[in-house]
Amino acid sequence: MSILKLENISYHYDRSKVEVLDNINMEFNENKIYTIVGKSGAGKTTLLSVLSSLAAPTGGKIYLRDEDISKIDRYKFRSRYVGVIFQNFNLLTHLTALENVILSMDISGKKFDRPKKEIALELLQKVGLDEGEARRRVLKLSGGQQQRVAIARALSYDPDIILADEPTGNLDGETQDEIIGIFRMLANEGKCVIIVTHSPEVAAASDVTYELKKTIA
Repeated sequence: MSILKLENISYHYDRSKVEVLDNINMEFNENKIYTIVGKSGAGKTTLLSVLSSLAAPTGGKIYLRDEDISKIDRYKFRSRYVGVIFQNFNLLTHLTALENVILSMDISGKKFDRPKKEIALELLQKVGLDEGEARRRVLKLSGGQQQRVAIARALSYDPDIILADEPTGNLDGETQDEIIGIFRMLANEGKCVIIVTHSPEVAAASDVTYELKKTIA
C-alpha cells in the first residue's frame, strides 16, 4: 500500500479555465526519494501545494494510506503527516536555529515524551549543525546551514512525508551533495521524500522521477 496516492488530480485557479494540473496520477512509498521535474509553468510548485494540502485540488482525490485526505482536517494533515521545506527556507530570521525548530514543535500541537529542546538539538545535529550553530540566530548562518535548519524544522514533529521545493536551488554543488545525502538518510530511515527540482543531479540521485508536462491552453 502506498503512503500517498494521487488519483486523477486536476487544479485550476478560480478565474481560469486552464488546468494547471490535468489528470495527474502518481504513487509514493516510504523508504524512497521521489523527484518531480518539468519546465517552468508545468505546475510543479502547484502540485507541491496540493500534496501538502495548502491548496485543494479542483478535481480528483488524494489518499493517505487509502484514506481520502479531504476527510482529514487540513491543519492536522499539514502539522502531523507532512513536513514542508520551502525554497526560500521561510525561517524566522530573528530567532536562533534551535528556536525555529522548537516553535515548529509547539505549533504542531503534538505531545513529546522528552523535552522539546533536547529533541530539537538532536535533529539539528542529525542534519549537520553543532550546538554552537544551533544557538546562532538564523541571520548569522550560511545558506547551506539555513537549509539544514529548514530540514530539521520539517522533521520536528516526525512526519512520514517530507516535501521539498527546490531545496538545493540556491546552494553550491558541494552543499547540494550534502543535502541530497541528508534526504537519502531520511529515506533509509523510512521517510517518503518528495522533491520538486530543476537539478539533473538531484533527479539522478532519486529513486523515482515524475515529469510534469506543461498544460497547453
